[in-house]
Amino acid sequence: MGLTMTEKILSAHLLEGELIRGTEIGIRIDQTLTQDATGTMAYLEFEAMGVPRVRTERSVAYIDHNTLQNGFENADDHRFIGSCAKKHGLFFSRPGNGICHQVHLERFGIPGKTLIGSDSHTPTGGGLGMLAIGAGGLDVAVAMGGGAYYITCPKVVKVNLTGKLSPWVAAKDVILEVLRRMTVKGGVGKVIEYTGEGVKTLSVPERATITNMGAELGATSSIFPSDEQTLAFLKAQKREDVWTPLCADADAVYDEVIEIDLSKLEPLAACPHSPDNVKSMSEIGTLKIDQVCIGSCTNSSLLDMMKVAHILKGKTVHPDVSLSIAPGSKQVLNMLAENGCLSDMIDAGARILESACGPCIGMGQSPNSAGISLRTFNRNFEGRSGTKDGQIYLVSPETAAASALTGYLTDPRTVGDMPEFKLPEVFTINDNMVTLPASEAEMDEVEILRGPNIKPYPDTTPLLETIDAPVSLKVGDNITTDHIMPAGAKILPLRSNIPAISQHCFTVCDEEFPARAKALGQSIIVGGANYGQGSSREHAALAPLYLGVKAVLVKSFARIHRANLINAGILPLTFVNEGDYDKIAQGDTLVLEGIRKAVENGTSELTVLNKTNGAEIPVLCELTGRTKDIILAGGLLDYTRENLK
Repeated sequence: MGLTMTEKILSAHLLEGELIRGTEIGIRIDQTLTQDATGTMAYLEFEAMGVPRVRTERSVAYIDHNTLQNGFENADDHRFIGSCAKKHGLFFSRPGNGICHQVHLERFGIPGKTLIGSDSHTPTGGGLGMLAIGAGGLDVAVAMGGGAYYITCPKVVKVNLTGKLSPWVAAKDVILEVLRRMTVKGGVGKVIEYTGEGVKTLSVPERATITNMGAELGATSSIFPSDEQTLAFLKAQKREDVWTPLCADADAVYDEVIEIDLSKLEPLAACPHSPDNVKSMSEIGTLKIDQVCIGSCTNSSLLDMMKVAHILKGKTVHPDVSLSIAPGSKQVLNMLAENGCLSDMIDAGARILESACGPCIGMGQSPNSAGISLRTFNRNFEGRSGTKDGQIYLVSPETAAASALTGYLTDPRTVGDMPEFKLPEVFTINDNMVTLPASEAEMDEVEILRGPNIKPYPDTTPLLETIDAPVSLKVGDNITTDHIMPAGAKILPLRSNIPAISQHCFTVCDEEFPARAKALGQSIIVGGANYGQGSSREHAALAPLYLGVKAVLVKSFARIHRANLINAGILPLTFVNEGDYDKIAQGDTLVLEGIRKAVENGTSELTVLNKTNGAEIPVLCELTGRTKDIILAGGLLDYTRENLK
């Protein structure tokens, strides 16, 4: 029996466990990346472990999220991360060099390698044939220290691509079609592999768009083969020496198979407020728009920007529309300036933003009240744009550019014949915005620079003998990490200050939650299905930890958030019977009698007593030997501190 691409990479990196679906495995990590919204905490955690220098093949610290310096906080974080990188052996991508996933694809990614990043869209690297996985900052810190990264051995889904995309139909439409079929929960516990003759028709940037938004499926990762297209891309980046071929064996066995004929796809849009609320242009109908934003780690490549510039050339953005464009990297921006595309965009009336995440994370460019915004981004969660009642549609760059000219959602197939867009044979290479680490001989002389907003990791305590606590909050299904720990220009600068940022925890759902939870001292949160979907931000676990949350009881968890809760020492519980969710109200007092002993004994089926109404509710506490020990210790930092020395 042959192997999938996923199985080949996992086999080559397996440190603990066996490749048996559903069991825990530990894998060796070759590369890591962080960004500044998660990086400060990751490096504080790395420091706390006492490991002097990273032990990976390559680790890179990027500045791309908190680039709006409206106060000292973000600049202080950048300085701190830069000094940590220099001292501890990381490459440092300075502000302005670009979005982490775009730059990593261009300059650092290697086919067949493993990569974890403290950003949920790290699977972008799968477009290059990497097994790239989003993770919490503490997991990344452990990997930087040489520790294994633990995941549930995933199921593997084959997406067989045939045919070729029609003119003006885009890679974005491919992943939107997959989302329409699989939903935001359909990829949990799975890796999505793209195979078939249609793969050969897609460039690396197009593949990266597809693997990037695999995060919205809840998937562990997504991956394309490493083939001639991959070699051509790496050769153009003058990195062909790192290329290795990778493909699934012809007789590889998959858990699921999805067939997509690329030639039959049409332009699609994800409607408010979920990436899987996907409809065709005809289904949506006439839609007047207020704003268009083009960019993000999903759609900011040179290829995307060239198509946008072609559509805009010689025309003017509709007077009722604000158009902003953010090239994904300094390399892309430089080449747009060189080939004239940047001038075409500016002439048309586009507002050119810096090469950063920007409006995708609510860092500027919020739409007007109840404004309709078309965005080439990956998420359209309610309020994520910075405007609570903003109506966000996710579309391709081609659809976005065409619509910016008409003032209405517009099928890009109406703009005329599509020329052949080719990637350059050689990209403009200039890595002067990447700072190299100090040598081992010099590292002791490097001073770590800390600002007053940088606070230590929250205090943790070992698991209690019994948890007897009120329900401080009850929420519904599909709660995202944007609900739990909002982003945006006002809150993101507090990412290195857990006491301060905790005051915004769950305020999207209940403005009184932070004060109530803190006053209670300890409490439990109850939620619905797919709790914690979205970003990898561990702050969605660290803020509840600081506020005294001891357990979270839900119908089901999203993968990364459940791992982050365990890392923070918060007990993750699920209902045996989802209907029991209705037997608990906010304010009820729940008791887990003898919980520490139960976890020590490996007991997975427990009973929660609702002291308020007398209901006895069966729950699952599914912890492996390792995660059991982490919870008992009070979190991964305590568990790991001695093991990596």
